Amino acid sequence: MTVLVYEDFGTGRHREASLIRHALGSAHDEELIAGLAGGIGFMYFVFEYAGRAPIATIVAQAHPEPWVQVALRRLRIPYDATRATKPRWGRVRAALDGGQPAFCVVDRSSLPWHEADPDAEMIGADPYTVVIAGYDGDDLLIEDGAETPYRIDREEFGAAWTAHRKGRHQLVVPTGPAEGEPDVEGAVAATVTRLTGPVLGNQFDVNFGFSGMEKLAAQLRDRTTKTGWERRFAGPEAFRAGTARLYACLEEEWTAPGATRPLYADFLDLAGRPEAASLLRDSGGHWSRLAGLARTAEPDSDAAARRALFDECAELVDRSLELERRAVALL
Repeated sequence: MTVLVYEDFGTGRHREASLIRHALGSAHDEELIAGLAGGIGFMYFVFEYAGRAPIATIVAQAHPEPWVQVALRRLRIPYDATRATKPRWGRVRAALDGGQPAFCVVDRSSLPWHEADPDAEMIGADPYTVVIAGYDGDDLLIEDGAETPYRIDREEFGAAWTAHRKGRHQLVVPTGPAEGEPDVEGAVAATVTRLTGPVLGNQFDVNFGFSGMEKLAAQLRDRTTKTGWERRFAGPEAFRAGTARLYACLEEEWTAPGATRPLYADFLDLAGRPEAASLLRDSGGHWSRLAGLARTAEPDSDAAARRALFDECAELVDRSLELERRAVALL
């Protein structure tokens, strides 16, 4: 017997917001869910590992708070969040039989439909949420952004659920209807704090929010030190990797297009903050232009062309930063 708790699948503008929307029966707009879950943020790091090109990483959405729990809390929807030493299949089946979806944090690289990802060995370290939307015998039906659920054997899914050490066997299940109006003001206030800092309360806060944007612009302009993009991404392979990451992080991965800014602007329109929304929508345009420059950059370009690209990208970061400071002042 097949049990499926909802039938609306696929990703709109943002994968996690779409997961939550579908799991709640599409009762709320994607823009509202994305805004309540945290909306925008900014984290910038460059990770270096022996034997491979540096990995530039930008997280342009709210981070590191978990989207599902934050969204449910601000929607005033009660939920049960548990961790266990092994998969709680009885709890999963009971939730599905009761018409409730099961949110799980997994190792993305362990899911068979992500095996072809060239960065699979790196992305497994990031918490990655999927929804168990149903089951058919010993197969689970998983929502992960596709137009139809993925079918996977329970034991194979269990291995992915176990492989993510920090989120091992985490299970989040909504337990009832909303118990009040959405906490829009709390969500907006959290966004202001996230951009102005501190976020973590430690030495890594320099990589977050407006400070992280300043650091990105400075390293794009840096012509001399080993942390500058001119030296870090000098060769064709490194340059290709760096520009590919810029595009992916601002348009596709852990974000909605335009560094999540246009989606969050739509949320602010719903929240009655049109002036700040307009500024962030303009900022999103600059982030998308930066991503477009990175996507079309020629890996075999000479040093002068690379220098001109990095300078133009840094200027776009500056423009976005100025707009976002003005938006936060309004918020």
